[in-house]
Amino acid sequence: MLSRSSASACFRRSFHPALRECSRRRIATANVENYEDVDVVIVGGGPAGLALASALGSSPTIQNNLSIALIEAGELNKIKEWAPAAGAISNRVSSLTNASQDFLKRIGAWNAVEQGRTLGIDDMQVWDGVSDARISFSASDIGGEAARNGMSRMTENLNLQRGLLRHLEGLPQVQLLQKTKVQSITRNSNEEEQSWPLVHLDNGRVLRSRLLVGADGFNSPVRSFAGISSFGWSYDTQAIVATLEHHPRGAFEGPNTTAYQRFLPTGPIAFLPFSPTVSSLVWSTRPHIAKALLASDPEVLSTMINAAFRLPSFSLKYLYDRILEAQASGFPITPEKLQEEIQFREKAHSIEPSSIYSSLLRRGSPVGISSPDSQDLPPIVTSLQPGTPASFPLRFNHAEEYIGEGRGSRTVLVGDAAHTVHPLAGQGLNMGLSDVECLARCLENAVLRGGDVGSPTALLPYTQERYLANHILMAAIDKLHKVYTTDAEPVVWARSVGVEVLNELDSIKAAIMMSAGADVKQLGASWNVSADFIRNTSMAVDTLNAMVPALSRAVLGGIGKLIAQVSEQDPKSKAT
Repeated sequence: MLSRSSASACFRRSFHPALRECSRRRIATANVENYEDVDVVIVGGGPAGLALASALGSSPTIQNNLSIALIEAGELNKIKEWAPAAGAISNRVSSLTNASQDFLKRIGAWNAVEQGRTLGIDDMQVWDGVSDARISFSASDIGGEAARNGMSRMTENLNLQRGLLRHLEGLPQVQLLQKTKVQSITRNSNEEEQSWPLVHLDNGRVLRSRLLVGADGFNSPVRSFAGISSFGWSYDTQAIVATLEHHPRGAFEGPNTTAYQRFLPTGPIAFLPFSPTVSSLVWSTRPHIAKALLASDPEVLSTMINAAFRLPSFSLKYLYDRILEAQASGFPITPEKLQEEIQFREKAHSIEPSSIYSSLLRRGSPVGISSPDSQDLPPIVTSLQPGTPASFPLRFNHAEEYIGEGRGSRTVLVGDAAHTVHPLAGQGLNMGLSDVECLARCLENAVLRGGDVGSPTALLPYTQERYLANHILMAAIDKLHKVYTTDAEPVVWARSVGVEVLNELDSIKAAIMMSAGADVKQLGASWNVSADFIRNTSMAVDTLNAMVPALSRAVLGGIGKLIAQVSEQDPKSKAT
């Protein structure tokens, strides 16, 4: 232990970097006799952290050999006692693949999730907002469990967290330390590579951990302590989320179990069903547009949501400009004025008021026989549930490694602490649950073999399995985002041809759904098929971009005229 004079010197000059290290070691040493040994300390009470605690606590091998603690700064009791009003849906939702559901079932947590607040997705419609090239996915194409339960299942994040907390109530070997912040993480000796992490809590307790798990989100203190760098970037995009209310499908239409996603030049907009009359929105768009829409009357936002699924992209740009101009003048656009603008644009595009492509609000429920293409678009949104519209920035971020080394040894990252991805594919939470499933399996194997769960030998299989799988999927999603956030003609042509060809190849679409987790038999598969397709499409786009300067202007002009002629023949795409 340092002498009093040495400690005082460290304190007086603690602003100097070298002496801050001295002060840090002094604090660690001062607490060395007061720590509590915990084999596995999980920092973060989000879905990934709670799922890991549930998986470890429910494993007979681990529960009889390891002590587990989960630390969360927030109040978990509020989540456990969450009781929303009937029909009210939280604005933060996730699509759980069948592979993720199977994992939750195997650890015993799925039964604690309220099934009445989940909905299976049977079909998915995805199309290009510029060319209208479309691809459809159906759970019936792959059969098996997916045909019965859907290709994925929508649930609120709070519903999942509440279910995991209820499951943890029956696992007394897992300590839940809620409303507790991690003040610092240190080592208990100068031989830092061999010592265990000391987690200092704001209630004065110090936990010495054989393995420290970071499930603490994008700004992960555990990742910082481990000295693990990350790379990535912020997208010039905000995600608007809201809970939508609409009329039920008509008597001659199918149930509201189809998800819709339209790729616009400003970002994708997704309609995710939750019940016959309630669905969820995730709309990625430019920050200034998101700010203006959220500052407008809720009816303006709901009207724009309908238009974003129906109007051509250049008409949407016109509407964005009108909304932004009105905001800048200090007199936000009214719902009536916006309806007038949309009505004029729809007349210019020869869209009839009774057409499914009309985004004007229809007060009554659908009656009679619907048109054959009525399910190509989502229902008309009639209102937004109060308090649900919100937005958050989108980013790409990937840790350079998932396990710490040297001074950061005995640490491992899962979920958003390890990776953050664009929500356009709905895979963020599923990636985190796959991390958890793999890590729990590796720790269980280490215990069975009498190994040290914090050693590189125990943790290396986890990073070998998950890092490449996550990186392939993240790269594919990032490329997909970049390919679709442009309206350049060569790029639009390349991606449209690729999508239309893929839409005719049922076996490839089935392989994509299975590798994305729609089939539980494909638990170990990654997105190799879809990633290869997106990567090849991106390479084709890059090649076209490189060729453009060398191509004849006459050829490009001819292609442009051909596209214009085709557009003129389509009444939905005809401009004034």
